[in-house]
Amino acid sequence: MPAGPYDVAVIGAGVVGAAVARELCRYELRIAILEGADDVGTGTSKANTAIWHTGFDAQPGSLEAALLRRSHPLLERYAAEAGVPFEKTGALLVAWNEDELALLPEVETRARANGYLRTRRLSAQELARREPHLGPGARGAIEVPDEGILCPFTTPLALASEAVLNGASLFLRAPVQAARREGALHVLTTPRGDLAAAWVVNAAGLHADEVDRLFGHETFTIVPRRGELIVFDKLARRLLSHVILPVPTQRTKGVLVAPTVFGNVLLGPTAEDVDDKTATATTAAGIARLLEAGRRILPPLLDEEVTATYAGLRAATEIRDYRIEVYPGERYACVGGIRSTGLSACLGIAEHVRERLEDAGLALRLKRSFRPVRMPPVGESARRPHEDDAAIAADPDHGRIVCHCERVSRAEILAACRAPIPARSLDGLRRRTRALFGRCQGFFCAEEVTRLLVEASGTAPATLLGLADPPAPGPLEDNR
Repeated sequence: MPAGPYDVAVIGAGVVGAAVARELCRYELRIAILEGADDVGTGTSKANTAIWHTGFDAQPGSLEAALLRRSHPLLERYAAEAGVPFEKTGALLVAWNEDELALLPEVETRARANGYLRTRRLSAQELARREPHLGPGARGAIEVPDEGILCPFTTPLALASEAVLNGASLFLRAPVQAARREGALHVLTTPRGDLAAAWVVNAAGLHADEVDRLFGHETFTIVPRRGELIVFDKLARRLLSHVILPVPTQRTKGVLVAPTVFGNVLLGPTAEDVDDKTATATTAAGIARLLEAGRRILPPLLDEEVTATYAGLRAATEIRDYRIEVYPGERYACVGGIRSTGLSACLGIAEHVRERLEDAGLALRLKRSFRPVRMPPVGESARRPHEDDAAIAADPDHGRIVCHCERVSRAEILAACRAPIPARSLDGLRRRTRALFGRCQGFFCAEEVTRLLVEASGTAPATLLGLADPPAPGPLEDNR
């Protein structure tokens, strides 16, 4: 017999699926979240530029523009309440030649059309005063004071944790392989068993088009767009104060330089369409292109140490807009084509989907209470536990540093392993605590971090290190 039935099954636990599930958990509904990976936020959500967009440069009149505008204040408030690291650094969109300088009025017009009225033009001289380390030749810029940076790991984790704390059932390692109707219910087939739900929301990210076809639709195709990025050491952070944006093209926003909430500096992304939805390896050619761009944008950056490189895949489709459709008669919604701006737009998307579902007939009755979360402080601007005398007095493990590069304590690692959605792998622990993220990339602390994770989770060391396959998933049971 299928598990359930649930009122709504959300397919995908990236930042968009987690946001939709959290929004629906505010109502008297039984919610299931089905995720193909072994953790939340492991796809596009974790491997983007982590920019907190206002939507000033989105296509006017597009759904993306509307939902970015709607989400910006929601996400600012939510991040502050939930402890998601974010900083409103402001952004400077820089023109490097006469052709780009001539496009700045068009960018300002687009911003106004999108309802963003706080842009300001900077001369070359003022730009040089604001960002003295920029490369030679910058002709001017547009300041966007409300752009910023946020944590791409904590955001989906916080949203999914709130959904779980408010009654959602989370099923990991449960990709949806087939769908059929049994009366008024959808029955979703996964490797761990079947699950039944009255309504389905497809937020499957890179695989949203494949899931959409399971429901009989052929409306879009996702062609993964690979973006490679370079992370520079924290010593590079002194080189800039703002997010440095390029003048966008019809195809891509281009290569940017930005600080991160962890105190590093990010350079990227590239933009390359690929056929493989698992092609997240970096390439020599891609890194070379980024270094060339970095040498032009911020020359001193190339004298700094590289901490890491990575690549992410964006869910590009035939059109440059979100593909959100609700089919009332089928009790099915597709939330597809959400590219890297989905991190910024997630709360606006969630409200929009909830409204569309209600219009389509989903009965909503607000819960009397809702349990919020407060995430551990992992941002560089936050007061970390090892700096808190009261926290150390309450639990001396807060003063026992395990990862010295990122100053992660034993207490933080154990807490991450016991959280509402616990870390079950070294990658999951890294995203929750910053352990292994620093300049030594775990060379010093990996043994102790692994020992603590094994102690807390009972997972075999060989599995954590990728030397053995994880055990086969059990029946379709809640993974909270």
